[in-house]
Amino acid sequence: MRKVVFSMITVCVLIFGFSGVSSAATTTYKVKKGDSLWKIATKHKVSVNQLKTWNGLKKDLIKPNQVLKVTKPTKAKTTAKKTVKKKTSTKKSTVNKKTAYKTMTVKATAYTASCKGCSGITATGINLKKKPNAKVISVDPKKIPLGTKVYVEGYGEAIAGDTGSAIKGNKIDLHMSTKKKALNWGVRTVKIKVYQ
Repeated sequence: MRKVVFSMITVCVLIFGFSGVSSAATTTYKVKKGDSLWKIATKHKVSVNQLKTWNGLKKDLIKPNQVLKVTKPTKAKTTAKKTVKKKTSTKKSTVNKKTAYKTMTVKATAYTASCKGCSGITATGINLKKKPNAKVISVDPKKIPLGTKVYVEGYGEAIAGDTGSAIKGNKIDLHMSTKKKALNWGVRTVKIKVYQ
């Protein structure tokens, strides 16, 4: 008799023990006729709002045979996404804008802001009369975007900050602080690096 009672107790412990494990391991639930979100939430010890969030439900309406997630999605997936985002942002930050450039050969002339009828204000708003030593070049925006940094052979690093009616295609006009410097430059064919 003791053996039978002991065997029954062992069987009960095993049944209830393993049923708990299987329900804990279960991550989905198939909706049965008569089920409601409240009943399912209570059975799985979660809230109705959690069920709705995990399953993308906007309403409380569920249908028989519908499969619902009854546990929170694992954190491993979330961590993996965060790691990917960090790697992507690291790649963006390591790109050095000055290392990426295109080389062009251009015809370069020179100008000064002190010419008759000149305002001294560039197309991008730089006041060359207040900043006579500023390294600014006039460009064709179709070839070199305004605001781009450009290295000009024999002139140095400048900003593409102005336009001009005669500046078309592979032609640039360099700002000089004096008329004498502009005349000394004359017209030259030079190589430039346009940073992207």
